[in-house]
Amino acid sequence: MEKRFKLSVEDVLEKQFNIDFKGYSSGEVDEFLDLVISDYQQYNKMIDELGSHLQEYERQINALRAKIVELEGKQGAMSTENNGAGNIDILKRLTRLENEVFRR
Repeated sequence: MEKRFKLSVEDVLEKQFNIDFKGYSSGEVDEFLDLVISDYQQYNKMIDELGSHLQEYERQINALRAKIVELEGKQGAMSTENNGAGNIDILKRLTRLENEVFRR
């Protein structure tokens, strides 16, 4: 995966600020927090992108499922038609055979 983020979890956990006479250096803290904010913005962007990809994949899955149901329905109808035509053909043959046998 590409490196999008400036900070790792370890960077945040191990961050040490220099102390000046009034406490932590405000410039250093501000700079660090700017990096944290930048990473959070990247996280949010990535989550939005992945969410939109997920929605698109779910739409594709639903469309493919509908297509499968449609094709199974057509196959079932064709199978029924073929069985019906086959049965009619068999009945016609049986009728002709009976006519030949019983006429003699």
